[in-house]
Parts: sequence; structure tokens; C-alpha cells
Amino acid sequence: MAHHRAPDPKREQFRRYLERAGVIDSLTSVLVSLYEEREKPSNALEFVKQHLNAVGHTSADTEALQQEVTDLRQRCTHLEEENKDLKAKLQLYEPVSKDGGTAN
Repeated sequence: MAHHRAPDPKREQFRRYLERAGVIDSLTSVLVSLYEEREKPSNALEFVKQHLNAVGHTSADTEALQQEVTDLRQRCTHLEEENKDLKAKLQLYEPVSKDGGTAN
């Protein structure tokens, strides 16, 4: 005879917490990925760890690199504008001859 016990309120509360936090979806996704692997990895735990790191949150290093890319893009845009302005000013003092060189 199977015993059916009522769900523990603490377990239910914890399960809902894991659902809200996205933990259950992330774990399910990683486990499905492992299941769908043609050649199963020799270390399943390492597979899960690596794939959990790839899911959801970005690491502090990734965030720092993303910020650096944003900063460098802004700097590049600024330098391109400055280069354009300087070329225009240079044209006032050294007009380009028809052969592409500067006229003296």
C-alpha cells in the first residue's frame, strides 16, 4: 500500500522560490542539453557546471568587458569625429592637388 502524504508547506514554498528565481528552468535546460548530447561527456557534473555558467547571469568579468567595449566604441566615434574635423582644417592650409598629393 502506497502512502500518500500531504505536501510539506516548507517544500512547496521552496519550490515556488526556485521557480520564481528561474532555477528550475535553468536546471531543466541544462539537463535537456545533457540528454540531447549524442556523445555523453565523461564528467556530467562538469558539463552541468559549465552550462549553468553560460545560462542567465553574466559574470563580473563579462560585465567589465562589455563596459570596456562600450567605452572604446564611444572613444572611437569621438576620435573619428575629431579626425574628420582635423582633415577639414588641414584642407584650409594644404589644399589637395588634382594628382592626390598636396599642392606646394
